[in-house]
Amino acid sequence: MPDTHISEPDIRTLSSSLVYEDAWMVLRQDQIERRDGSRGSYAVVDKPDFALVIPADRDRFCLVEEYRYPVGRRSWAFPQGAFPGRGTGDPEELARLELIQETGLTARQLILLGFLHSAHGLSSQGFHAFLATGLTAGPPQREAEEQDMQQAWVSRARFREMIRDGSITDDATVAAFALLLLHENFAT
Repeated sequence: MPDTHISEPDIRTLSSSLVYEDAWMVLRQDQIERRDGSRGSYAVVDKPDFALVIPADRDRFCLVEEYRYPVGRRSWAFPQGAFPGRGTGDPEELARLELIQETGLTARQLILLGFLHSAHGLSSQGFHAFLATGLTAGPPQREAEEQDMQQAWVSRARFREMIRDGSITDDATVAAFALLLLHENFAT
């Protein structure tokens, strides 16, 4: 296995300029120098980490569906989101907040499945994936941006079919499912 501990970074930032900023993200353009001395530029989207929750009850999952403007279609996914205003905080607290906001569910137990970077060639953002069990239903507390959101319980078999048929294309949802499978394999 290659040694990934290197004292100097492979790419050094020479300068950085702000291209765009809003309450959810910062887009910056960096002028860089590579290890061999060649120079270039790199565009980076800085976004805070988010939490993703897998609400599980027996052999089924609760999914949410909403219109995703960047891809121009509705898409199913596990509940997920970040603190407002690029805020930071406790990932478990955020997971509980997103779960109740998007689905109305509260969880007796949250198990951290892992942390992954969501698009490490483009963005600094990553996510903590949680398994939520011991669920109690209540009314969703959706934000204005989530007014078109729907939710549904699906069996594991149907969830897998939804990945195969393209109903689920959210990479974080599929990656979190892989973390869940690993968790289950190590638990037995």
